[in-house]
Amino acid sequence: MSTPPEIQVAVGVIRRADGRVLLAERPAGKAMAGYWEFPGGKIEPGESPVDALARELHEELCIDIDTAQPWITRTFHYPHAIANLQLFRIAEWRGEPHGRENQQLSWQNPHRIDVEPLLPANHDIMDALRLPPVYAITQAGKLGIDVFKERLEAALLNGVRLVQVREKDMDAASLRRFAEDVVTLCHANGARVMVNGDIGLARDIDADGVHLQTEQFIELDAPPVTDMMWAASCHNRDELLKAARLGADFTVLSPVLPTQSHPGAPVLGWEGFAAACRDLPMPVYALGGMKVDLLQTAVEHNAHGIAMLSGIWE
Repeated sequence: MSTPPEIQVAVGVIRRADGRVLLAERPAGKAMAGYWEFPGGKIEPGESPVDALARELHEELCIDIDTAQPWITRTFHYPHAIANLQLFRIAEWRGEPHGRENQQLSWQNPHRIDVEPLLPANHDIMDALRLPPVYAITQAGKLGIDVFKERLEAALLNGVRLVQVREKDMDAASLRRFAEDVVTLCHANGARVMVNGDIGLARDIDADGVHLQTEQFIELDAPPVTDMMWAASCHNRDELLKAARLGADFTVLSPVLPTQSHPGAPVLGWEGFAAACRDLPMPVYALGGMKVDLLQTAVEHNAHGIAMLSGIWE
């Protein structure tokens, strides 16, 4: 059996201010006609991915993009081709999208897709897209449990939807009680919870996943879990690539900027962060010196979003 050809594809995740993303139905006459996908197309020889995306979106949708931020790169094996998908997030464009190839278009809420079938490659992409832009890390040890819970409730009301329970100085019994309370509060507000380092505790309290430190995954040969989300803490390109090979749902890369907790420590800087995150299959959050007003800067340097400790609870 011959190996199917490999094709390079530029894909646009076009997102409105209300969070809905544009999907297009593949028209009759194309492979897998009738399936829904993010718009885009093949990268021609000598063409940059951004130029290919701009051309395809103009030809297919009659829009001109103003900005296209690199996001993730995923490879999917179809019967007819191996598709290397370079995805870009697009929030600014000119023109009203309409199908110039008579294809149907639909603005969809990533959390409630109601068109089907999706192209198989897009299920994992949609999972990544559902991750929020801010990843909040608990600081009950610094603030006190009661004060922290008050600030967690406020953050949830303000839209925080992903929280990591990370309390290194709590004893096991206190940590379990605290983590259970965090899960209860977060789930009541539609937010997900990751537990730092402890797979068993994450399962016991019905958390949504586990967040592993570098030393917990770097020597593994298989994914640490398959029944929940898992994330990885990384500090360089090699660690990110290892997490990618193991199928991490997302990663955190640090330190990007100087922090109060580690004054004088070496940092990646934004250019170093962007280089480390290039062409990875999973979203990467920037950690270290992050503030909410740095979110757009992070996105412009290949980040999915920002992870914060002090910055989110102040």
